[in-house]
Parts: sequence; structure tokens; C-alpha cells
Amino acid sequence: MQKRRGILFILSSPSGAGKSTLARRLMNWDKTLSFSVSATTRNPRAGEIEGREYFFRSHTEFAQMVDNNEMLEHAEVFENFYGSPRESVENTILEGRDVIFDIDWQGGQQIRNSGLASDVVSIFILPPSLKELQERLKGRGQDTDEVIQNRMKKCREEINHWAEYDYCLVNRNLDETEEDLKNILKAERLKKYRQLTLEGLVSDLYNEVEFGS
Repeated sequence: MQKRRGILFILSSPSGAGKSTLARRLMNWDKTLSFSVSATTRNPRAGEIEGREYFFRSHTEFAQMVDNNEMLEHAEVFENFYGSPRESVENTILEGRDVIFDIDWQGGQQIRNSGLASDVVSIFILPPSLKELQERLKGRGQDTDEVIQNRMKKCREEINHWAEYDYCLVNRNLDETEEDLKNILKAERLKKYRQLTLEGLVSDLYNEVEFGS
């Protein structure tokens, strides 16, 4: 019998605060974790592969997926759309496997307000300072100075939503933050209402007591 239903682990942060790196580390630590690959209308960056980092879709294709209720959540970020395809996520948690979401606060809010809210554990990752956040964005070498400035302006709005999350971690050191995330995952998996076999086990224990008496 399946021991528990899967969990939707939402990781959110301002761009550059480390959520994507932490998600990859968690998946290397626990190979049973699934990553929710988002669909996006932005162009692929160098080295990105269709179906691995994102499902790259045109604006028309993305809008059609939304109209067909194929998205668990979606949002516009920096003039592009991002969203999480619904079917694969629902199938994964029904199989008792956990899914990691690397999404912004808008997507996290939509999932927490959906029919899957009881399956959600949400974690917000904060940078230790805005100065360090800007240095990280520049160090990635992925964006122009203009894009980086737009991300820095946007991060203040994103940080305002930290209190909506179940947990909030300050990513001063990747190794330490990774350990904190592992501890959260372990504890959430052990919560009694997630363990589907507990009620039957307790019933069996009562029967053993009566038989023994």
C-alpha cells in the first residue's frame, strides 16, 4: 500500500537568490524528487534544452494551454509568461512522489489557493543583502545591465511576499541553506496527516491488544 501522498515543495525567491541552485542540489540529494518543468514564452538561453529547463512555447501556444485549463499556475514575469503544466504534477503526487517547484510568488500564491493547497509546503529564499544579490546576478553572466536593473527593481515587490510562505530562509551560505531545506523536507514527510498507512497500523495495534487480552 502507498505510504503517503506526494508533496508540492514550492521554492520562491527574488531572481539570483539561489532557489534554482538549491532545487538542483535537493534533486541530487534525493533522486526520488521530481522537478516541475515550467512552460515559458521567453527564448532559450545558451545551453538550455527543451523539456529539461523549460518547455519553450509561443505566446499563442501558452495562451491556448491556459484557456484549456492545462496550467496549475501561470504568471507574467519581465514581459514573458511562465506556468506549470497541471497533468504531470497531479499524476506525480497521486503516485506518492514529491515535486519541487522553482517559481515566483505569483505562481506560489495560485497553487496555495488551488485544490492542491493541502499538498503544498512553501519556502521563500531571501538574499543576505541587496548588494550581494546584485553581485550574484552580474556574476551569472546571463543578463544585460538593463535586465539586471529591472530585476533589482522587481525584487523589492517579491520580497514583500515572504510572510505568505510556510518557511523563510536567508541564503547566506548555500551548503547551510541546503541542509535547512533537507531538514524541512524530512519533517514535512513525517507529519501524521501525510502518512496514509498510520490509521490502519493503529487499528492493527488495537486488535493485537484485544487479542492478547
